[in-house]
Amino acid sequence: MKTGRILTFGLLGFVLLAPILRAQESVAARLQRLEDVEEIRTLLIDYGRYLDAHDLVSYSNLFASDGEWVGGFGTGKGPAGVLALMQKNLGATSTSRPGSTYHLLTNFLIDVHGDAATAWSRWNFVVTGPDSSPRVLYGGHYDDTLVRENGRWKFKRRVAVNDIPVGNAAGPPPPSPK
Repeated sequence: MKTGRILTFGLLGFVLLAPILRAQESVAARLQRLEDVEEIRTLLIDYGRYLDAHDLVSYSNLFASDGEWVGGFGTGKGPAGVLALMQKNLGATSTSRPGSTYHLLTNFLIDVHGDAATAWSRWNFVVTGPDSSPRVLYGGHYDDTLVRENGRWKFKRRVAVNDIPVGNAAGPPPPSPK
C-alpha cells in the first residue's frame, strides 16, 4: 500500500511538473534561437562592412570551409576560393577612396533550424558619383544558406542576385530605336 501511494504521488508530481519542465526547455530553445538570429544578423552586416573596407581576408573567413559565393563575378568555394575570386575581381589592395563605396543591407529574414539556417536580404551598392554625391549603382538580394561551424555561423552558400542592373540604376533606359 505504501509503494502504491509513492507511485501515485510520484506520477501526480510528474504530471504537474511536466508542463513547467517543457516551458523551461521552450524558454531555453527560444533564447538560443534569438542568439542565433542575432549572430547571423551580425554575420550579414560584417559581410558588407568587410567588403567595403576591402578587408578581403576577414570577408572570406565569413564562409564555411566548404562555403560558396555565387554572383556576377563567378563562383568561389571555401574561404581561399572566395578570397581568390574577390582579389581577382576587386584587386588585392584597395584602389578606391575609403568610404567611396558601401553596401546598404536591409530586410533581413532569418530562419534558424538547429545548426542550419536560411536568410534572405536586400542589398544596394552605393558609389560616390562624379559630383561626390551618393549614387546607387546596383540593387539586388541575397539568398543564403548558413551553417554553424566550430561554434560560429558561416555562409554555406551565398547567392548574390542583381535585381537592378547598372543600366537601369543610372536613370531611365535610353529610347528604343525607331
